[in-house]
Amino acid sequence: MIAPYNCVVVANGTFPQTALPLRLLREASVVIACDGAVQALHDAGITPTAIVGDLDSIQPRFRELYAGRIHIVEDQEINDLTKSVRFACQSGEKEVLILGATGLREDHTLGNISLLADYASLFDRVEMLSDYGIFTPIRQTTTLDSHPGQQVSLFSLSPCGRITTSGLRWPINDRQLTAWWQGTLNEATGDSFTITLSPGSPVLVYRTL
Repeated sequence: MIAPYNCVVVANGTFPQTALPLRLLREASVVIACDGAVQALHDAGITPTAIVGDLDSIQPRFRELYAGRIHIVEDQEINDLTKSVRFACQSGEKEVLILGATGLREDHTLGNISLLADYASLFDRVEMLSDYGIFTPIRQTTTLDSHPGQQVSLFSLSPCGRITTSGLRWPINDRQLTAWWQGTLNEATGDSFTITLSPGSPVLVYRTL
């Protein structure tokens, strides 16, 4: 069960189609859209609270319709997702759910997922949800909810860090994960599992829905 989020950021990937992400999106009080996601939100009958980006992906009619909600950020060193996430942080949001950040172009998907590690320091809680699963960044020893048989993958962003797990079918014992595939395709055995990290060893945890 994913606790509701007050703020949802919607990126310009595959717009959610299943019940859980759509419910969390509609329940959010604040919806921040990357400029390329405005069309999909409009088609879903959702008015964004704010639209953030360099406006290279927004149709002229939406520029006019949402003129008072647009926040232009022209920095070409960061992508529109990061611009939107930083806007949420600067607006005082403490918890942010990211939707629409995967699918379509694979390079965008990989880049967006990896950025979660950077976003983790900005919020009390930040996660990335798709129609299939949820990514949670962790920076210290953490226990996460699960259900028996739930598929779990770990992606280490610091190959020098050491990882130990409990509550997974195939335990990891004080090991360095030096390639992305090495922590994938595991399975929860109960209602929670724990990942113990050495200092400075961020990990992205993926759980299927």
